[in-house]
Amino acid sequence: MAHAGCGSLATILFLFIFQAAVFQGAAQIPVVSQNLVTDNVSVVEGEMAIISCRVKDNDDSVIQLLNPNRQTIYFRDMRPLKDARFQLVNFSDNELRVSLSNVSLSDEGRYVCQLYTDPPQEAYADITVLVPPGNPMIDARDEVLSEGNETEMTCTAMSSKPAATIRWMKGDKELPGKPKVELTYDRMYTVTSRLTFTVNKEDDGVPVVCIVDHPAVKDFQVQKYLEVQYKPEVKIMVEFPQGLTREGENLELTCQAKGRPQPQRVNWVKVDDDVPSHAVITGADLYIENLNKSYNGTYRCVAANSLGESYDDYILYVYDSRAGEGAPRTVDHAVIGGVVAVVVFAMLCLLIVLGRYFARHKGTYFTHEAKGADDAADADTAIINAEGGHTNSDEKKEYYI
Repeated sequence: MAHAGCGSLATILFLFIFQAAVFQGAAQIPVVSQNLVTDNVSVVEGEMAIISCRVKDNDDSVIQLLNPNRQTIYFRDMRPLKDARFQLVNFSDNELRVSLSNVSLSDEGRYVCQLYTDPPQEAYADITVLVPPGNPMIDARDEVLSEGNETEMTCTAMSSKPAATIRWMKGDKELPGKPKVELTYDRMYTVTSRLTFTVNKEDDGVPVVCIVDHPAVKDFQVQKYLEVQYKPEVKIMVEFPQGLTREGENLELTCQAKGRPQPQRVNWVKVDDDVPSHAVITGADLYIENLNKSYNGTYRCVAANSLGESYDDYILYVYDSRAGEGAPRTVDHAVIGGVVAVVVFAMLCLLIVLGRYFARHKGTYFTHEAKGADDAADADTAIINAEGGHTNSDEKKEYYI
């Protein structure tokens, strides 16, 4: 035990003598060299930081690590500083790597990697401690909103380092907020963002999300669902019939009303007249049996809540009992009429063609008795010539030319 204590004491004494020799040696000013390199470190408060001092070409010179107060943390592989949070990770001729656990804000600053050469070489590693903000909070000016009104929300992210950034989303749409950054006494930042917007009925049930962006945290957000009140939306649906409304049939209408708050009452009225006495109204449904034309008119469904009332109209027109039934037969008669017209037209064309044909091939009929008439100078001569033709009955013939 005594031997080990003497060895440790000798090591510390050697370190002090070595440092004194360096500082006394012509008061040389350390230089920054590319031969000695290190990296800046960002670490979240409470986590571990790694500091690495690396030498590209080492000529057996000693590497040491100093804290921001230029106290020696590690000299080669020895730790003179009595802070057990510093632990040696790796030591060789080309690297001195040290870990610092449970980092706090007091550990932030510039650490020095030093290589004992002539003159000494230094490289600097800046440790930045990140402090995540506390849970974000949303404050809403109005808990319940009315359609068309303007509202305001505030989101706050407290005690962070560096200052956080706040974004707003309403549904899938990003909205611009007005940020305000405050630096507190403990070097922390508090960020407040104010959002102002106008709501409509489509915003009811939509989440408004405050998203906090910070290098120490991811997906840090809080949301609040909108509650928007609006007057009813009314729509009349025809349950029966699906086609024309004819005499003798039944009519069934349903009134669909939606609002916030939900409509407390739904009424059926007939514009400029009374609803038929035998009509049955059950809640939002209107039922009329055995329609006739005296029921024609405009039927209105009216729904109301605390924000107002709305309505929808249905115009009833009662057709004859057989209305629409002849439509398929009309199509058949039209087809038949078209066919008959084509046939008649074809027959007329055929008669015209046959007439022209017979007119061109018509013959001339001559008898033998008429021969004398062609050459006679007058009527008496023609008769004589014709009579002369009767002298020989055997020569009496008929000709077709």
